[in-house]
Amino acid sequence: MKGTSRWLFGLLTVLLPLLLITTSIRVLLTPLYLQVAYRLPGFPPDPFGFTPEERLYWANYSLTYLLNQADISFLSSQTLSNGQPLYNPRELRHMVDVKNLVQLMIRVWIGLLLLYLLLGLWAWRTRQNRAFWLAISRGGWLTTGFVLLILLGVAISFNWLFTAFHHLFFEGDTWLFYYSDTLIRLFPLRFWQDAFTAMGLLTIGMALVAALGGQRLAQRY
Repeated sequence: MKGTSRWLFGLLTVLLPLLLITTSIRVLLTPLYLQVAYRLPGFPPDPFGFTPEERLYWANYSLTYLLNQADISFLSSQTLSNGQPLYNPRELRHMVDVKNLVQLMIRVWIGLLLLYLLLGLWAWRTRQNRAFWLAISRGGWLTTGFVLLILLGVAISFNWLFTAFHHLFFEGDTWLFYYSDTLIRLFPLRFWQDAFTAMGLLTIGMALVAALGGQRLAQRY
């Protein structure tokens, strides 16, 4: 039992960065974050004519597609005010890939939440609360260090980090578009730089709560 417990609590430590990062991403996948992102100081206007209201509308519509169970016709049936399709075929293929990734991330996030809940209950039933909270604390410090490296990458060369991210999760060059394409007009590079930064700061905030709070709770047992 002791060996099994060490393995399980070690798993909790190692998986906490993934849980906290996916939690942050899920928070950003909301209309509220879009409202904040488009209103940040210095956010670039669309050089091809989208008004802020149009940008927000279509960004929210695209977000809805990523989170619902509809097929690609949800996007392919939409047209802009000038009669042009919302997204061209290349953009639609990429949105399918993004949706698959987002849906997978959400399933992983829910699975991790259930895992931590079940192992927390198991630790409580077996009187291993101290070991549980120490694992959470260690995971918090691990997460803090890992995310600080990501933020360092954002500060040093976000273009490299952004490119590496897409090479990791998407095949070939299916994620490259013209500046005049709707995806770039709605979500310019600045949007993603702000999103990575927001994800990092939110994750570090939760990680520090886990690290310090877990340590304090462990001292009670």
